[in-house]
Amino acid sequence: MSTVSVEIQIRIEEQHVNAVTPSLTFKDHAEDAIKLYVSVIKNSKIGHIMRSEGGSTPIPKGTVLHASFELDGREFTAMDGGPSFSFSEGFSMVATCETQDELDTVWKRLSSDGGEEGRCGWLKDRFGVSWQVIPRALNEMMGHPESGNPAKLMEALLKMDKIDIATLKRAYDQK
Repeated sequence: MSTVSVEIQIRIEEQHVNAVTPSLTFKDHAEDAIKLYVSVIKNSKIGHIMRSEGGSTPIPKGTVLHASFELDGREFTAMDGGPSFSFSEGFSMVATCETQDELDTVWKRLSSDGGEEGRCGWLKDRFGVSWQVIPRALNEMMGHPESGNPAKLMEALLKMDKIDIATLKRAYDQK
């Protein structure tokens, strides 16, 4: 192997991705979705929104061409992509809540105005994005099956739409 080949191989191996940022492409109403998410999730903010000026382009005036925002300090981008774009349950956002009151509020706000409630803490917001609204306690119980009854925990969870933390804890504590 020549010196040049070795140097090229080393440079290729040294390349790294600087960041991975989820990007959400909505049919339309990306700006409304971003505003909802930022209002519901703590430690969140809108970075910038670039809109189409219309004019001689086929893209309608006001269409979100690119937006950046943070949810709980994590960066996201979004845009309006048109009628060929939709979301599926294969991708979801997870909102982890500390208390029942917080979970109830997040659930209500994300599922309102045309959203769809689902089983086991899942819902779809009015923009078509799937969410899992779960308590931190669920992760803790599932991560420590030796301290409780994971079968009873799952049995209780599978009967719920919006999660009730006290019911999960009672099920987990059954011996």
